[in-house]
Amino acid sequence: MPTRYTKFTRAIYLTGDVLLVNASFGLAYYLKFGNVAFSQPYYDLLAVYFNLTWIAATFVLEIYHIERVEQNSAIVRNTLRILFLHALLIAAFVVVRKGYYYSREQLLTTYALLAGLVIGWRFACVYFFRFYRTKGYNYRNVIILGSSEAGRSLRDFFCTHPEHGYVFLGFFCDRRWSSEVEGSIADAQQFILDHQVDEVYCSLSDVQNHQVSELIQFADNNLVHVKILPDLREIAHKNVKVDLYGTTPVLSFREIPLDDVLNKFIKRAFDIVFSLLIIVGVLSWLLPLVAVTIKITSRGPVFFKQLRSGKNNQSFWCWKFRSMYVNQESHIRQATRHDSRITPIGRMLRKTNVDELPQFFNVLIGNMSVVGPRPHMLRHTEEYSRSINKYMVRHFVKPGITGLAQAKGYRGDTSNPQLMRNRVKVDTFYIENWSILLDLKIIALTVFSMLNGNKNAY
Repeated sequence: MPTRYTKFTRAIYLTGDVLLVNASFGLAYYLKFGNVAFSQPYYDLLAVYFNLTWIAATFVLEIYHIERVEQNSAIVRNTLRILFLHALLIAAFVVVRKGYYYSREQLLTTYALLAGLVIGWRFACVYFFRFYRTKGYNYRNVIILGSSEAGRSLRDFFCTHPEHGYVFLGFFCDRRWSSEVEGSIADAQQFILDHQVDEVYCSLSDVQNHQVSELIQFADNNLVHVKILPDLREIAHKNVKVDLYGTTPVLSFREIPLDDVLNKFIKRAFDIVFSLLIIVGVLSWLLPLVAVTIKITSRGPVFFKQLRSGKNNQSFWCWKFRSMYVNQESHIRQATRHDSRITPIGRMLRKTNVDELPQFFNVLIGNMSVVGPRPHMLRHTEEYSRSINKYMVRHFVKPGITGLAQAKGYRGDTSNPQLMRNRVKVDTFYIENWSILLDLKIIALTVFSMLNGNKNAY
């Protein structure tokens, strides 16, 4: 169909990326060495490898498979994925060649420039194509088979978002319920040929299986795309993924970004690096000071360990600085405001979150993450799982030292069921919308809270 320009848009993205890769590399080289020509040894080889690995990485990650309806967050996330993969390939190249003569400053500057330029280029292209489509170009003619609520909502979307380039031509249904119904389902095939329809959306609640099969066979012979429109509105779940088990399509209703291998690797790499920085840079000198203070002010061990619920509800020992007097209820009763069990120094440690710092050893071991839902005592997990809907969703990922719920102020006593429901709701949002940028934002909010003192901490 003449309305499909996908191969051209991909060529535009790739051309722009290659130019920006070379511009970033060259500008970073100039800022470091003061000239444009590669006077330093082997930089010409590195520049060639930069280009080849970028092109290879784009095809591996299918980065140019950009949908017409693409969220801005997805554009940023996909761009960061390719930048991370490309950086790993360059690092491997430097290590294999023992290229210690390459300037780390030049490489870091290159990636800083490249990140900003490529993300800016992506958005410039996306908004240009959206503007282009509002002018009546690069469009796709679409029809909808059926009369379901989902089909009508899709019609509204097509009509109110011309920037995505969909031209709605009408419904086809065996009952005439609206003036927009152009004919019966049997009339759709001739209409497709007469009006050069590009895409057909079939509502499963109104179209029988044999009609769908006939339509797909007809569409395959006429280069028309058929898309199935299951009515999932009553399920009210946005994270739906279709997997193929052999030839059988299976819908998954809990698609988690951290199930992706690359995302999992990025988060784990960040956890290791960040926890090592804290352990070496902070705990190496702070731990002895806190330990001495705890021992002087109260009897008992420096550290407090407790079994808590981790990923997949597997229990693990969670470590903290001891902030209470030694008591028999520490493993069964949560701290409350004005709790007499909390020591004076412990109250300060809890107020500033310093008592949580030993959990960076948990992160390094691998049973926690820097950011994630806070782990609860085993008894609380058992209780909340029975009384709070979707509570166990929190255990699809590793628990964290801090989390979105804590950054939003949902911390401390959870005896109020509504507060706990709010915490679960925020944690679920984090799990379904994870990104490394979100983690960095939560860490920044946590540091700000530590410096100012959280009113809900006690």
